[in-house]
Amino acid sequence: MRCQLRKIQLVVSNYKGVWMLVGDCISVKEVTKSYGRTTALKGLSFSIPCGKKFALLGPNGAGKSTTLKILAGLLIPDSGQVYVDGHVPTSAEAKRLLGYLPEDAAPYLTLSVRENLEYVGSLRGIGSVSDKTDRLLDLLSLREHEKDKVSKLSRGNRQKLSIALAIIHEPKVVLLDEPLNYLDIPTQEIVNSLFSRLGATFLVSTHMMSIAERLTDNVIVISRGHLVWEGTMESLKHLGDPSESIESIVSRLMTVA
Repeated sequence: MRCQLRKIQLVVSNYKGVWMLVGDCISVKEVTKSYGRTTALKGLSFSIPCGKKFALLGPNGAGKSTTLKILAGLLIPDSGQVYVDGHVPTSAEAKRLLGYLPEDAAPYLTLSVRENLEYVGSLRGIGSVSDKTDRLLDLLSLREHEKDKVSKLSRGNRQKLSIALAIIHEPKVVLLDEPLNYLDIPTQEIVNSLFSRLGATFLVSTHMMSIAERLTDNVIVISRGHLVWEGTMESLKHLGDPSESIESIVSRLMTVA
């Protein structure tokens, strides 16, 4: 059913004759990226329909963080095509609709929690920045730290602030690299609920299947810069024996490439 629908949606999207799928908020086509003699991505291709939540899984060095950085416009691929809601990632249009949380994100350390939120909110052109800041402070239990410098925060509170900064403008597309790092279980549930209310397109890079299952419904598995499997979380579970853990199934997939 999904394949039939996506064929119907196929259209020419720009003057260069690049074929795109209407309704895809993330499109990666034959992307390569090298760092010196090390090739991180080798013709990687996948697409994510708008409003869907995908996990990006792979072993260390598979190219997960490189993929997210390219989508965020922080790296330029050596070859291939990348689009975020039909825009190239480095464009102003893509930047406006994108939220990005890198692994071990670093907010402005010399600013307070509130100053970080109000500054980034202002840069994003958010109306009523103070009100939006207040809501996020309360939702993420950061109110008691609003005047504290970020450099004095615990790792958990710094992560909560980083999440707030990534979604303060209510982005249409959200890229998350290990989003639940350093968070206790109650806070993880709050963050999960916050993400769900956004109604955005999500691509979540994580090493933990438990996190992938909680935050997403679909899976992209990459290994050595290649796509090795893509499908729903439920179909992934059915790839192995009924007694086999989902972690074991994913581990086998990661050794394919």
